Amino acid sequence: MGYHVTIDKKSGFCSGVIRAIRCAEKALEGNKKVYSLGAIVHNNEELRRLQEKGLNVIKHIDLSTLPKDATVLVRAHGEPPATYAQIEQHGLHLLECTCPVVLKLQKKIKQEYTRIKPKDGQIILFGKKGHAEVDGLIGQVGGDAVVIENQTEVKDIEFTGGPVSLFSQTTKNPVEYKATALELKETMKSRGLDPSLLKTFNTICAQVDSRHEELARFARSHSLILFVAGKESSNGKVLFQTCKEANPRSYAIENPGDISPQWFTPGDTVGVCGATSTPFWLMEEVAETVHNMR
Repeated sequence: MGYHVTIDKKSGFCSGVIRAIRCAEKALEGNKKVYSLGAIVHNNEELRRLQEKGLNVIKHIDLSTLPKDATVLVRAHGEPPATYAQIEQHGLHLLECTCPVVLKLQKKIKQEYTRIKPKDGQIILFGKKGHAEVDGLIGQVGGDAVVIENQTEVKDIEFTGGPVSLFSQTTKNPVEYKATALELKETMKSRGLDPSLLKTFNTICAQVDSRHEELARFARSHSLILFVAGKESSNGKVLFQTCKEANPRSYAIENPGDISPQWFTPGDTVGVCGATSTPFWLMEEVAETVHNMR
């Protein structure tokens, strides 16, 4: 007899990823080729499914080699203005699938930069350096922004003395973001800067924000957790940490093949959950594998 397994109904694709995948699937109808600028989702299992339908993952350097009028998909993470210029320059067809939450944030950063730059202001972004979303965000201001990955990097910031506007990548941990904002305020005070110069924007996606608390509750309510996510998923790393802190018997896997029988003890209640880039069908496969374990 297998273990009692529950899938977290609130895990899996966020609305932005669902929208991008539907956008791709619609474009792929009729065996058309679609070129995704970067992986549409950081999950190898889902990527394989879409590639079988005709989705091709390319890099920016490949744009100049595509046939004229080829369809280029801009994924949920978004892109900097320079990418759109390249797509137009090479006569390619744009398939815009950027998450509306990310688009709104791009616009806000650009507006804020326009407002504070004449006052010698600075844009600071709490996010993962080199992440596609982060590159798209700082691209709105020509790269004239400071990117910090954690609160310990606040001490390395060279302040200009003008206004400071703090934003976050949409998928970051809300608790860490708040701690970073507080650290920034205290650092400014210690350097003789007026803390009122700091303006903090709440730019973490509401779906991601609420998911941390819900996921911690889910992890605590089971004796063992299987967290399903691709190794490349930034959001996956953040959410798995939330699981691990709530339940030390949390294991990160990419697919059912990663499951080790040694993790389990008789009578375990197993919770299966995942990142915003994890398809629900994959969590169902993981649950089915555990059900059938002896």
